[in-house]
Amino acid sequence: MQRLIPTLRADNVPLELIMLIRTILAASKEIAFRVNQGALSGVLGSTLDENIQGETQKKLDVLSNQLLKDMLLSSPDVRAIASEEEDDVVKGQDGAPYIVAFDPLDGSSNIDINGQIGTIFTIYPARDDVAADSPLQFSQPGKNQVCAGYVLYGPSTLLVMTTGGPTRQYTLDRTHGGYLLTKAELSIPAQTSEFSINMSNFHRWDQPIKDYISELQAGTEGSRERQFNMRWNGAMVGDVHRILSRGGIFLYPANTDEPTKPGKLRLLYEANPMAMLVEQADGLASTGTDRILDIQPSELHQRVPVITGSKEEVDYLLKTL
Repeated sequence: MQRLIPTLRADNVPLELIMLIRTILAASKEIAFRVNQGALSGVLGSTLDENIQGETQKKLDVLSNQLLKDMLLSSPDVRAIASEEEDDVVKGQDGAPYIVAFDPLDGSSNIDINGQIGTIFTIYPARDDVAADSPLQFSQPGKNQVCAGYVLYGPSTLLVMTTGGPTRQYTLDRTHGGYLLTKAELSIPAQTSEFSINMSNFHRWDQPIKDYISELQAGTEGSRERQFNMRWNGAMVGDVHRILSRGGIFLYPANTDEPTKPGKLRLLYEANPMAMLVEQADGLASTGTDRILDIQPSELHQRVPVITGSKEEVDYLLKTL
């Protein structure tokens, strides 16, 4: 099996970007170890604090964020970072070529039940026209990403990543401590009979989304004339990984009772990297009205609705909205 670095070199990834990716993955290995140790490492449970999102922080959230933050800020290739757990942009090295945004531990509610969790990250070219610590560094559409990926902590630790070419999957070899290429190119089937959505929010959705989900639930007796199965992990990283592996459609639509929050998922460090991974694997990613990767961000922690997955199923839904 081919190692990560030779694969990136064969993809003509710039050396500085390779070194930055190595830094992110070094942090991911430490997080993977802490996750694997669970209660033995004293990282389970919640803190008494909330993050900028108003969410109660888990101990492992804080640890993961600090690991990534410390390692990235020591890198000569990072001009600034943005995190779900940080209020503002954090300055790195002046003149460095890249900026990095990340969700240090997606699926925090799954930590204490040993469920699926992961780290989502994205890399953009740094902007020379604004200060290193300005939020405008990250005011770039997702199509500007030069790398997007996630690390899924599960029975095995998986890295799924693209640098603009194919979406590739790597597996952490715990024997030698490196990521090995295990799937050279992920491709999402265009058709699917699986959907992923938080059904507890049904009463809060716009009517077209309600109608679509009801249509799927009708099974062979409904207008789609086939059985659809629902899957829900409670972690975007787990649900999107399943779609990249075997197809499906993932939805996190806006809630009608929270008009000031057009969605739950953050554009910068959740929707954009996942959209890039999905599109590079032959899928689609939309808010319901716009291609996610075309959105010009208006604020650092901006939220958007997300509809992503198998091309034909996403396109079918978009035509009804």
